[in-house]
Amino acid sequence: MQARKMILETDRHGRLVNQPKLPPNIRMEAIFLIPEKKRKGKKRRKPSHVIAGKGKILGDIISPVSLPDDWDVLQ
Repeated sequence: MQARKMILETDRHGRLVNQPKLPPNIRMEAIFLIPEKKRKGKKRRKPSHVIAGKGKILGDIISPVSLPDDWDVLQ
């Protein structure tokens, strides 16, 4: 069995646009997949299963590293 990928388009009435040339006198099996519309949101990424769950917090992650007096913006 040979596989051949074709991207077919239809017009607003559901008729094929630019019908493909097919070999004569053969029997074919076709499976039609209708692609979903693309979502506009970003796909959430996941960490690799090799490193997932292996991170450690070794210190205070809430308190600032420098004193508030070091910041000119706070004055």
